[in-house]
Amino acid sequence: MTKTHTEVWEKILKFLSDNLSAQTYRTWFEPIVPVKLENDVLTIQVPSQFYCEWIEEHYIPLLSTALRKEIGPNARLEYNIVMDKRKGGPPFTLTVPPTDKAALHNPDMKVPVGIATGPKGTTVYGIPGLAKVKVESNLSPSYTFDNFVEGECNRLARAAGYAISKNPGGTSFNPLFIYGPTGMGKTHLANAIGVEIKKNHPDLTVLYVRAEKFINQFVEAVRKDSLKDFLIFYQNLDVLIVDDVHELAGKEKTQDVFFNIFNQLHMEGKQIVLTSDTAPSDLKGMENRLLSRFKWGLSADLSMPDLETRIAILRKKLYYDGIELPDEIIEHIAYSITSSIRELEGAVITLTAHLVLTKKNITLELAKNLIERFVQNTAREISIEYIQKIVCDYYGITVEQMKSKTRRREVVQTRQIIMYFSKLYTKHSLASIGQLCGNKDHATVLHACKTVSNLRDTDKNFRSQLEELEKKINIHRL
Repeated sequence: MTKTHTEVWEKILKFLSDNLSAQTYRTWFEPIVPVKLENDVLTIQVPSQFYCEWIEEHYIPLLSTALRKEIGPNARLEYNIVMDKRKGGPPFTLTVPPTDKAALHNPDMKVPVGIATGPKGTTVYGIPGLAKVKVESNLSPSYTFDNFVEGECNRLARAAGYAISKNPGGTSFNPLFIYGPTGMGKTHLANAIGVEIKKNHPDLTVLYVRAEKFINQFVEAVRKDSLKDFLIFYQNLDVLIVDDVHELAGKEKTQDVFFNIFNQLHMEGKQIVLTSDTAPSDLKGMENRLLSRFKWGLSADLSMPDLETRIAILRKKLYYDGIELPDEIIEHIAYSITSSIRELEGAVITLTAHLVLTKKNITLELAKNLIERFVQNTAREISIEYIQKIVCDYYGITVEQMKSKTRRREVVQTRQIIMYFSKLYTKHSLASIGQLCGNKDHATVLHACKTVSNLRDTDKNFRSQLEELEKKINIHRL
């Protein structure tokens, strides 16, 4: 019996869901629609050009396995790419084979009618009943994609943001909801998106606003009986970027007016970018109807960068500041500061100020003293990378050996001790600890913690080693 395109795609989705994380599966494969199956060629419709490129870059090996399994050795995949769905009516689609990258770079952009460019990044447009209004974007030109360092901690958010900047309102990432703790780069990324949009589409009206300022503007509009003008102003934007949207929590009337603005912009295919300190599902004090709209597009988190990304951030910061520091000092800062990117940059400013004011070279010892003073009043979280370095140095093996698949007893035990201390001193989940210790699963981490605990209780020499390691690790917290 011949399988239909729907049946084949359902089987492929089952295979993908078994081999990908739940978030990855929901983000990249649930929105895809199977279109047809002819002559061993499965055609699927994807929401945007960016979707096609991302799938090509990251998931083709997995997809190829699933396709051959369900269709046969000659299976091929083609895409229908929705190029522009902002103006209503049927979407324009372009069918291309998966390897034809050149055919993908032809977005059918449409610029809103009646928009004229104003001076220096501002846009002038007519509002019924009002004089012509000049809108300043409020973007910080120093926050760009060029100086935003990419890593595993932000790759999805950055990639989605960059796709939006090429085709604002024309991707499925609307809204783009960026969330993460303070100091992780949310404001930088939000501004970078706006700056890149203005660069690519200078005729579009882009506004960056902090939620606190939006609230104050709303209160002032109510006080002056100009709420209608306030609504018209925001509903005529092409791109709205709201930073720290969690600050709307508990403010019912402000949420009501933001809900209306959101609906109008989204209905017209205008781009919305939001940042928050928590995911939409964890926001408290928000109306359910607003929360549901926050989930319409893509929610992407920013977390603390791993060691390599922290080093890259420091090097880029030093490069832009025109400062040179030895690698050992850069690595010491990256190992020592794990709470936020903002603190990393603050540490560089401290060292730079000392260098400029004293005109003396900075030694590793001096850097250690300056960094200790810089963070002495900050609650310092132990990082898994720091634990890895301490334990691996103690047992004389490299971090790379620890993460390898070797079953040598000394390597396995070192890895188990790292997992034990990581569970003890960090807030990482068992799955996250396992991933950072050689892509092990949570069950392996749990077994390692039990093994180390048992040895600690029964082996005096082993207990002594753990106590020494605890002292070395805790020096970092003093």
